[in-house]
Amino acid sequence: MEPLPFKQLLKDRFNQLSAGQKKVAAYLIENLDKAAFKTAFQIGQQALVSETTVIRLSYALGFQGFSQMQELIQQQMLLQNQTAAAADSIQSTDKHVFTKVIENQIDILRNMLNSANTQEIWKAVEALIKADQILITGHRISHAAAYWFSYMLSTIRDQVHLCSTSGDFFEKFCNLTKDSVVVVFSFPRYSNETIKIAECAVSNGITLISITDRLLSPAGRISDIILTTEENAETGTNSIASVISLLDLVIEGIQEKDKERILSFQQKLEQLYTTFDVFNE
Repeated sequence: MEPLPFKQLLKDRFNQLSAGQKKVAAYLIENLDKAAFKTAFQIGQQALVSETTVIRLSYALGFQGFSQMQELIQQQMLLQNQTAAAADSIQSTDKHVFTKVIENQIDILRNMLNSANTQEIWKAVEALIKADQILITGHRISHAAAYWFSYMLSTIRDQVHLCSTSGDFFEKFCNLTKDSVVVVFSFPRYSNETIKIAECAVSNGITLISITDRLLSPAGRISDIILTTEENAETGTNSIASVISLLDLVIEGIQEKDKERILSFQQKLEQLYTTFDVFNE
């Protein structure tokens, strides 16, 4: 069985770690390439914790010791670097500014197909198919993607609701059941209102799916299912293109898994479109 990607392992165990171990985990998430060949003492210095805390993290993650944890990190970083080197070999060294944007999007899209992301996408697909109701929310920069996703979902199934930016979440949340799903969109700068909504879903036992930029974003770290574009936090880039591409994968997965119900729903919807002359075709 293929080992779980190290970043995903950290995310899955994050809430069970001690305060010191969480500092190490957060440092590793952001600096995995730098930490791959550092000693436990050096990692502790960077994370502002003791060497012992770093070693204890390895045990908390299920490794027999720090050396075994580091070996997994090195193996996964080597594979990642080989993939990046292959991509770089076909790129020009003198890149136009627009070319850089396109190539950055290609890298993001390529990373979406790693084993961890694929597993999470299928988890999201299953949850969204089984849900009796789906409540979607996103504020500020995240609202556009939330609107697009809610519209696309509403063309293939019923009981899809989008929270408005005026703040009607709690009124709509009252109608949800334990079989419902809340989907939050949360990209930098993270809206406090979205984070509160995510916390509300968790505290009430409602399945929470977050679409965000990184595993340990405020919404991501508490979600049942997390879909991430893993964008470059250093540049502050939050392109909607990669987000929509990620959502396209989810929609495609639902259409593949729930064909009969979707066909029946879309036949009724198309009849309404025709009856009321909705589109100019």
